[in-house]
Amino acid sequence: MKQLTRTNTALMLAFLVLVWGVNWPLSKMALSYAPPLLFAGIRTILGGLILLIFAIPRFKKLRFKETWPIYLISACLNIILFYGLQTVGLGYAPAGLFSAIVFIEPILLGIFSWIWLGEAMYGLKIIGLILGFSGVAIISASGFTGDISVFGIMLALGSAVSWGLGTVYVKKTSDRVDSIWLVTTQLMMGGIFLLTVGSGLESWSNIQWEMPFILNLLFISTFVIAFGWLVFFVLVGSGEASKVGSFTFLIPLIAIIFSSFLLKEHITINLLVGLVFIVISILFVNMKVKSQARASLG
Repeated sequence: MKQLTRTNTALMLAFLVLVWGVNWPLSKMALSYAPPLLFAGIRTILGGLILLIFAIPRFKKLRFKETWPIYLISACLNIILFYGLQTVGLGYAPAGLFSAIVFIEPILLGIFSWIWLGEAMYGLKIIGLILGFSGVAIISASGFTGDISVFGIMLALGSAVSWGLGTVYVKKTSDRVDSIWLVTTQLMMGGIFLLTVGSGLESWSNIQWEMPFILNLLFISTFVIAFGWLVFFVLVGSGEASKVGSFTFLIPLIAIIFSSFLLKEHITINLLVGLVFIVISILFVNMKVKSQARASLG
């Protein structure tokens, strides 16, 4: 995949962290209007339909007969398991604990990328990944109250593992598929599955089609789901997956900042301390020690 310029990479990372961060409070607000699985299915299918507009002119690049297994596996890992386990799991564990577990994904991604993609793993990167998770844990500490369900913890771990595996799989197969068609098909496949399951377990009559919900749904479907996943996979395909993953440590931070404005949640000292850990983490993961740089040149 074509390498991105530093400016394009920075702009895409900023967009991704911002929209995926604001997604958490917006989704929480939307769930007061709709059941979780139906909401997950609707927003995912809408995201796929939006991208379909851009994908159709590239129809020759779809090559569905040859590449359908890639689309299916990607949909299972990145949409069905990631969103499905996440949506159900939030009902079994405190939100802070759940999000902290889900955001061990960059650490898992760093390990998976080292094992399956041959990306470098050195001391500074390991320390950075651990610091990033520590920052997320500190930020989420205020949510570590209430009943902790083993089932909820397992679902959160499953969500993190599926996201990590899905990202590595996309990186490994990115040269064999068109990026726009990959995101479009995984959203359509995953959305249909979530909607089918949601229709069986939940009631469509419980959805309140009011203007705040509709505007929220359109924003999430367009920017969070459609363009968010597209930007994420373009970044992963053009650089080291583990380094891109390290920036996702910032997402809980953005989520809490927006939640303080939209949901009137309080900003605490944990947020500031966690931010310091996260910033140091990103610096460490993206910093090559001199010996590492010389080795890559040699």
